[in-house]
Amino acid sequence: MKLLRLKITDPDGFRSLPCGFEHLFRTEWSLQDELAYPEGFAPFVCAGPNGSGKSNLLEALAAIFFQLEILRVRRSFLPDVLQNTDQDFSPVAFELDYLIRLPLEYIRPDSPVWSKVCLTKQAGGKITFYWEDWPDFNTDIYSDQSIHLVDLLAPQYVLGYSSGENEILSLPFFKLRFVQFDEYWNALTRQLSYPGHPETRLAYLDSGFSQAILLCNLLFQDEATLKPFREDVGIEALREFRIIIQRSIPLAPEQLAAFASEDQNQHQSLDDIVRSNSALREEIDELGIARYRLNLLKLLEGDEKSSLMVNALKRCATLIYEDDVTDSLILDYWVNDATKEAFRENFDGSPLTLFQAFQVLLTLNLYSVSDALKADLYRSTSHYVSETVPTLASDQRIMRFKFVRFSKQGVAQPMMLKELSDGEHQLLHSLGLCLLFRNTNSLFLLDEPETHFNPDWRANFITRLRQCLSDTGDNEQEMLITTHTPFLISDSKPEKVLVFAKDKDSGAVSISHPDYNTLGASINKITMNTFDKRETIGGHAQVLLEALRARFEQGNEDKESLITEIHQQLGDSVEKLLLIKAILDSDPQDNGEEQG
Repeated sequence: MKLLRLKITDPDGFRSLPCGFEHLFRTEWSLQDELAYPEGFAPFVCAGPNGSGKSNLLEALAAIFFQLEILRVRRSFLPDVLQNTDQDFSPVAFELDYLIRLPLEYIRPDSPVWSKVCLTKQAGGKITFYWEDWPDFNTDIYSDQSIHLVDLLAPQYVLGYSSGENEILSLPFFKLRFVQFDEYWNALTRQLSYPGHPETRLAYLDSGFSQAILLCNLLFQDEATLKPFREDVGIEALREFRIIIQRSIPLAPEQLAAFASEDQNQHQSLDDIVRSNSALREEIDELGIARYRLNLLKLLEGDEKSSLMVNALKRCATLIYEDDVTDSLILDYWVNDATKEAFRENFDGSPLTLFQAFQVLLTLNLYSVSDALKADLYRSTSHYVSETVPTLASDQRIMRFKFVRFSKQGVAQPMMLKELSDGEHQLLHSLGLCLLFRNTNSLFLLDEPETHFNPDWRANFITRLRQCLSDTGDNEQEMLITTHTPFLISDSKPEKVLVFAKDKDSGAVSISHPDYNTLGASINKITMNTFDKRETIGGHAQVLLEALRARFEQGNEDKESLITEIHQQLGDSVEKLLLIKAILDSDPQDNGEEQG
């Protein structure tokens, strides 16, 4: 997709974006130039001071597509609070224009490859689509008949990632993660057909998915594709890993209602529910209290109607055994060419298919969250989502990875994934998710993905992204990255650099483009012109330098001794050279005064 314009018309604004805020991602001229002379993938780089509103733009896009998504997914899986079509989610009014690439069967002989879509909502109203190439298709998306067309006009996926604590960005994704859980949990408890991948298009790929992202890429991608992994992190090959799946889990009495017969769920007793379902069992503890357990493995292995993800994983395993002590199924993988071929055969030859199977299974780890907590989350505007959702101990999770080992350049023995540094984890994660979704028309919202990178990795990050998202054929990705590093700006054209500023009095956010050519500009120039940082040295060093300058200006110092002290105290910098030049240039004038 290609973003064109966003306007916030919510009377209350959205975060720091005021009512009337409007940004043109592409002008008509720049769009025509981009379509006529494509130069490959290039993200929008959002820069500016801390708190200037960079993340608010990403949040607004996530919130808008969240509203679209809850209307697209099957209504039967949505909780009541999201079923309410009269409820206004923030922003309650907006306009969003973008281009989307349509499948060939929907392209008319005389129509362009890209189709313009206008998504609008007024306060108290409904979301409507206007499809410019098909003007007769001007509809609200609340009718079931239009949903399949809306599928074509929305990005295939909206993917979020934040390296920090940006909970507002993650909030809409977390809400849909619980919708996805309810969807699959219902399919499991009823033994209904399930496709084996999430039906929601929004995915927040936080650190909990890092192992899955790395495994899928190392199992499927070829040597050329994995070149960034090898050159930057030094990963050579995946050696082994383990998947652990709990055979049974405890259930609270109120959770048994999900297993009641649909025509009797208001009348069946707990005993009747347990007796009617072979996957349930009742245990009496030492206090004589009834406890309930679910044979989850029985449901996961399913029958011919289920997606059979666990069965597919078992067919790829080197060793399978059930551990009665931990009540778990152990799948061990010793990775060689045969292992990789088994995964290709069982997961459609696609790393994304395997990743989405892992997504579904990992989402089941939310089973302990109560309906009351989920209802609160659906209504939440909280900044503390991750603190609200409980984190299970590893041995209580339905599905987890263990012993992920790989060979690394310069290291004699295979390494564990957990032995990597924060920067290495972050690089593998951000580049890995790009590789997984490279063959999709997706919107990436990445909030400061390079915070733990060393300067060399920051300087090469845009290059790495272009490598991961190049040669994608008919697919086109859009990406917004927030950053504080000038290196990303130096690898971007001015029209792809969004400089944020916040008014100190009103708090309103504005966006501008640099007034100079940023592509190839020096780090010093970008730091001074875009980040308004004139000094090229640290704050403490600047204080020392100014103290030395003050001593020179007092005129009581021996110049040669002062220059020697400057060399001893400070390393090389422009500021140091300018101070020494000022001292040396003062000599002729001083000598003249003495002669007079």
